[in-house]
Amino acid sequence: MLWQNLIAVTASDVIDIAVVSFLIYQAVKLVRETSSARIIRGVIVLIVAMWISNMLQLTMVNYLFQTVLTWGILVIAIVFQPELRRVLERVGKSKLSLLMMRNDALPIEERAILEIVHACSEMSWSRTGALIIFERRENLSDVIKTGTVVNADVKDELVRNIFYEGAPLHDGAMIIRAGRIHAAGCVLPLSPNPNLAKELGTRHRAAVGMSENADSLSLVVSEETGSISVAIDGELQRHLVPEQLDEILRTELLIHEEEEQAEAELSLLGKLFGSIRSRGGKK
Repeated sequence: MLWQNLIAVTASDVIDIAVVSFLIYQAVKLVRETSSARIIRGVIVLIVAMWISNMLQLTMVNYLFQTVLTWGILVIAIVFQPELRRVLERVGKSKLSLLMMRNDALPIEERAILEIVHACSEMSWSRTGALIIFERRENLSDVIKTGTVVNADVKDELVRNIFYEGAPLHDGAMIIRAGRIHAAGCVLPLSPNPNLAKELGTRHRAAVGMSENADSLSLVVSEETGSISVAIDGELQRHLVPEQLDEILRTELLIHEEEEQAEAELSLLGKLFGSIRSRGGKK
């Protein structure tokens, strides 16, 4: 009988079982990684109690349990809202979606932004602290000297490995230069600004301090809350979602640089035409 059942199993049955097993595994993993395990256990107890009351034909008790369970679905959706949001963010920023978006023809700076956003989304989920500095016009060689030169392509796995707790360079800052990881473990100046929120730690103060001392862009992932923040010109933008982070990085690192380059080219052309006119006037 068992052998006949095994023979009757089709490829669709195998896929069906694999998908259900994966969903159950992810659900159990979600419960274990959050503080909602007691709530889940309470729901299971409630379902078992409702089943027993139905078996014993306890009409009023069964009706009460059904009512509580019906309203409980709404309550669970509210209670699990942060976890559900993170799950959807992880699906949206998963490896599969990243691979679908990844294009080798993209400029190196744009590819770096994709990888950084994905890495920060993952580190936000796992509460991994990170401090990333994007070099812009002002050279950061003095800061780079305080760390270790890496000189590697920006990959989300490499970024997360560098900031993994216990890694040799995880406490310092990572410097991104020209779309590549140039250095890591760098020491940054802390902001003396007394108006910064008291709950901000060393990473946030270093990020703000770096943006005050140079025209760089500082990116922080909080180890305590998983919150993503960006510091530009001494101003800190906190509690960003990955989509907001992607927009800020593209605006400040790509569009802003393109506008500056266009302005520089126009200025050069203006000087060239001015020189030509002055020479023509002398003749």
